[in-house]
Amino acid sequence: MSTVPVARDSGRSWALLLVLCGTIFLEGSDVAMLAVAVPTIRADLGLTTGTAAWVMSGYVLGYAGFTLLGGRAADLLGRRRMFLTWLGVFLVFSTLGGFATDGWMLVVARFITGVAAAFMTPAAMSIITTSYPEGPQRDKALLVFAGVGAGGFSLGLVIGGLLTELGWRWVFFAPVFLAGAILLAALRLLPAETRPEPAQHGYDLAGAASAAAAMLLLAYGIVRLEHRGKGLGLTLGALAAGLTLLAAFIVIERRAKTPLVRLGIFRKAAMVRADLAALLFLGAFFGFQFIITLYLQELRGWSSLQTAIALIVMGCDAVLAPTLTPRLVNRYGNSRVIFGGFLLAIVAYGLFLLVQVDWSYAAMFPSLIIAGTAFALAYGPLTIAATDSVAKEEQGLAGGLLYTFTQFGSAVGISAVTAVYGIAAADADGSPDAALNAYRTALVVPVVMVLLGAAVSAFGLRSTRTASQRKSAAPAARDEVNNGVPG
Repeated sequence: MSTVPVARDSGRSWALLLVLCGTIFLEGSDVAMLAVAVPTIRADLGLTTGTAAWVMSGYVLGYAGFTLLGGRAADLLGRRRMFLTWLGVFLVFSTLGGFATDGWMLVVARFITGVAAAFMTPAAMSIITTSYPEGPQRDKALLVFAGVGAGGFSLGLVIGGLLTELGWRWVFFAPVFLAGAILLAALRLLPAETRPEPAQHGYDLAGAASAAAAMLLLAYGIVRLEHRGKGLGLTLGALAAGLTLLAAFIVIERRAKTPLVRLGIFRKAAMVRADLAALLFLGAFFGFQFIITLYLQELRGWSSLQTAIALIVMGCDAVLAPTLTPRLVNRYGNSRVIFGGFLLAIVAYGLFLLVQVDWSYAAMFPSLIIAGTAFALAYGPLTIAATDSVAKEEQGLAGGLLYTFTQFGSAVGISAVTAVYGIAAADADGSPDAALNAYRTALVVPVVMVLLGAAVSAFGLRSTRTASQRKSAAPAARDEVNNGVPG
């Protein structure tokens, strides 16, 4: 698979990046807008609590279940083709969601929209990594891409609040206009590519089927964790079945002549470390944001729009990621910046453990601004680390692995804080103080996740120091040989 690289610093290269960033902005804002609109949708359509939850969870299932397949499909079937095709699917089913009259229609629309995102997002990311030369130009493009995605989520909260005031169906229709504009621009700007004939690479159908089924079942089991003891057998059964299929997938890949996933890619320690760190970081971030939303709306009685405006400060990463983060990466390297992001996240989430029933916004502000800054420092460099040193023909797979980990992280983070909050609130007396204690208990989850993430990313610091020592030792060794100094 090959693409035609864009010219360095050309207007076309920035136009291409703008289109690809539009896609990740679309994906991030779409999720955020729906999160704000779900209570209104539930009331208007008379949905049960379970159905309303599945309107959100359906997207996560589709995304997490097919991202791995989507990333590899971009490598094998063409990044441009996958991007354009699934962007079109996203557009169609977002439109259908806006016309839904029953809960099951919304769930189906969101599930397929999630599947579409699972194919188009890794394709967009791999177009960046194959269109921009490795080094500062690619790194900056990836940092901008990651920052715009996070900014899309933060701005989507506010946009969703405004659109919900007009009517919740606009939350589905608004992305259609953006998707249409991106699709028209992409047809002109996406680089041409050549791909091998099917006979040259083949298709691992058994691997694809087992991978998709395993990811779906594991995501389903994780999402069901928030129900705690209700239907525990189904939850454990889904997780067990998912793990069994995952084991089957590994066996299939070892025997396949043309595997969906070359298992040797997991020998890249830096990539695996970045994927695990991204899982923990995203899980903590979204779990933290979810609990704050509950605190503001349920305990403080703020409206969805007030809550969205309060949280917009966390979108500072949209400004910091393309401006501050590249400078820090150039000066200190990916590993140190990632580790710094985790340390800031620990501070941000730890500070919010002190939350009170009557906290002013000024008291919340430090946690929110530090959390947004932490995201700016960690997420973009993690994206670079997850694709660095990966062969060009496997960039789609690397992107698919990264987004699989981040989607599972999001599901784990939200499900875990919901489950812990439910357990803590079950024995409460219903008073504001008891509810506050439940929120504080749930906030321990994101703190623990970023502590674990910091430990994982710390190995990157050690690897960086080792590599630096080797580089500095090489000239010294040559000097010893030249000067006749014994080793």
